Amino acid sequence: MANLPQSLSMSAPFGLPSASNPASAAAAGAPANKDRKMASAEHLVLDLSSPDLRENALLELSKNKDLFQELAPFVWNSFGTIAALIQKRELFQDLAPLLWNSFGTIAALLQEIVSIYPVLSPPNLTPAQSNRVCNALALLQCVASHPDTRMLFLNAHIPLYLYPFLNTTSKSRPFEYLRLTSLGVIGALVKVDDTEVISFLLSTEIIPLCLRTMEMGSELSKTVATFIVQKILLDDVGLDYICTTAERFFAVGRVLGNMVAALAEQPSSRLLKHIIRCYLRLSDNLRACDALRSCLPDMLRDATFSSCLREDPTTRRWLQQLLHNVGGNRVPGLQAGGGFDHMMPLNFIYNS
Repeated sequence: MANLPQSLSMSAPFGLPSASNPASAAAAGAPANKDRKMASAEHLVLDLSSPDLRENALLELSKNKDLFQELAPFVWNSFGTIAALIQKRELFQDLAPLLWNSFGTIAALLQEIVSIYPVLSPPNLTPAQSNRVCNALALLQCVASHPDTRMLFLNAHIPLYLYPFLNTTSKSRPFEYLRLTSLGVIGALVKVDDTEVISFLLSTEIIPLCLRTMEMGSELSKTVATFIVQKILLDDVGLDYICTTAERFFAVGRVLGNMVAALAEQPSSRLLKHIIRCYLRLSDNLRACDALRSCLPDMLRDATFSSCLREDPTTRRWLQQLLHNVGGNRVPGLQAGGGFDHMMPLNFIYNS
């Protein structure tokens, strides 16, 4: 304790100036007030090591996030506090390097993940179990999105630990929350354009897993899964991979077509935007563009989604470009979704 900052001996309340002498407080200015806040916050960081004090410390710290960027070095040198942060990734701007380099922390997060594998099938996941593992996944998302830890995260093949969650089919709230949070980790990886990230994901089962969620997930899960497929397609390596074989292209096309048909009944402009962007990117490939001339959903050629896209000029422009690329004209006699009758089922095998 002798090495602790001198400010830890202060007992000022959390950021409250002295009411008895407001003129003096004003004269001290913002720096002095900030020092008092830091002193109190440092006390709270130390309280994270105590199970009896941890809940209140987390609550108070979460309400004063403006201080936390400066607290990172202090937390790093405060014994026992890293484990207490597992459910509070928003505490620090640079928490990811802290998590990755602190002894045993990533192993603890992975232990949280694998501990619920036995309840995935048969599906016996409880809300409490789902919430707990999703807290661990949220911290992994922090690691996946940080430039200093992203490739370390990939090289350790940590995304593979999430795939059993994406392979579940139960539509109960605990499972849906689990899938959505897992997709958030993958989404964090692809959000930054990086061919190395895309190449890694394509060497795994991410495409069929995303297609599964796009077919049976909630609207939000479908949106995140479609976003991941979109980001993969936007990379030249990803587009080439999808369009290399008819099986891959038609698998993606069939799911996109089914989603378009479903959106005609329950519109979602956010989801439709990602679907249209996927189609537009597919049309950049000559073979895929030729196939889309016969299998692009009829509802994208007519006015079915006009009202849905009225306030979205970007997506309208994408759709116009898509129709131009594939020939644009309405196909006579083509029924909605009918162009997908010949497509293969989803149980194809992806070859990397």
